[in-house]
Amino acid sequence: MNIQFDKLAPLSISAVERDTGLSKDTLRVWERRYGFPVPQRDALGERLYPLEQVEKLRLIKRLLDQGMRPSKLMGADASELTVLLERHGAVRGEPAPPPEFAAVLPLIRQHRSEELRAALSQLLMRHGLQRFVQDIVGPFNAQIGEAWMRGEVQVYEEHLYTEQIQNVLRGAINAHLVGAQRPRVLLTTLPEEEHGLGLLMAEALLASEGAQCLSLGTRTPLPDIRMAAMASAADIVALSFSAAYPARQALSALHALRQALPASVGVWAGGAALRDKARQLEGIRVIGDIGDTLEALREWRGSRRPDLS
Repeated sequence: MNIQFDKLAPLSISAVERDTGLSKDTLRVWERRYGFPVPQRDALGERLYPLEQVEKLRLIKRLLDQGMRPSKLMGADASELTVLLERHGAVRGEPAPPPEFAAVLPLIRQHRSEELRAALSQLLMRHGLQRFVQDIVGPFNAQIGEAWMRGEVQVYEEHLYTEQIQNVLRGAINAHLVGAQRPRVLLTTLPEEEHGLGLLMAEALLASEGAQCLSLGTRTPLPDIRMAAMASAADIVALSFSAAYPARQALSALHALRQALPASVGVWAGGAALRDKARQLEGIRVIGDIGDTLEALREWRGSRRPDLS
C-alpha cells in the first residue's frame, strides 16, 4: 500500500491516540526518552504528527502487543518493523483462527455494526461467558491485529470491532450483577493507560463467578483509586497495564498503591507490561494471562472462611 504521506495533513496528538491506541502521555514520554516520534507544531504550538510517523507508531504498537519493548523498536524504520512483525509471528507459531472468525471478519470490513454485535452476542450465548472471553474474544483480538498487519482491516474498523466487543461484554456483566458475592473487586487503570478491553475481559470472568465488580473505567489517579477502594470496602483492587505502558513506571505505581492500601486489600495487576515482573512485585498478585484471573479468584476465596459472603 503506497501512501503519499506528503499529500495528507498531519494528525493532532488526540487523533494519533485514537488511531494507534497509544496514549498521549506515552507519545510524550517516547518523544523525550527515545527522540521519536518527532512532531511538528501548529501556530498554537500544538503537536502535529506526519502520517509516516503515525504508520510507524501503528507498527510499534503491534509489536508491543506481542511482547517487545519500545527501546528495541524506535530506531527501526517501517519496513524493518514490518519484517519484525512477520518474523515474530512465525517464531510464535500463530494458531489457526477460531472457525467463527471467518464469518465475523466480513461484518467488520463492511461496517455492519448491528450485525456484528448480533453475531458476537450469538457466540456469547453459544459458548457461555467464560469460554467466550477466553476462546473467542482473546483469539479474535489477535486475529484482528494480524488482519490489520496484512492490510485487510483499517484502524477505524478495528475500533468498530472493539466497541462492539465491549458492548457485548458490558451487557453480559450487567446480567450477572444480581446476587453477586464477595470478593468486591475494584477495576481500573492508571491515568496514562487508556486500554480497557483487557480489564473488561477480566471483569467479565470475575462476574461470571459471582464476584462483585466495581469498574472505574480507565485513567484513574492513584489517590482516587485508594479513596474508591476504601469507600467501597473493596477486597481487591485490580489494574491492567498494556505493553505500551512503561514497565518501570508500572512497578513504581504498584508499589505505591500497595503501601497506600491496608494489607487486607489485595492488589492484582496484569497485562503485557508486567510480563516476567512477578518477582519484583512482592505482595501483589500478578495475573499472567486472562485465564489466570479465575485462578486468582479461587485462591482468594480458598484463603477466606467458607461462610464469607
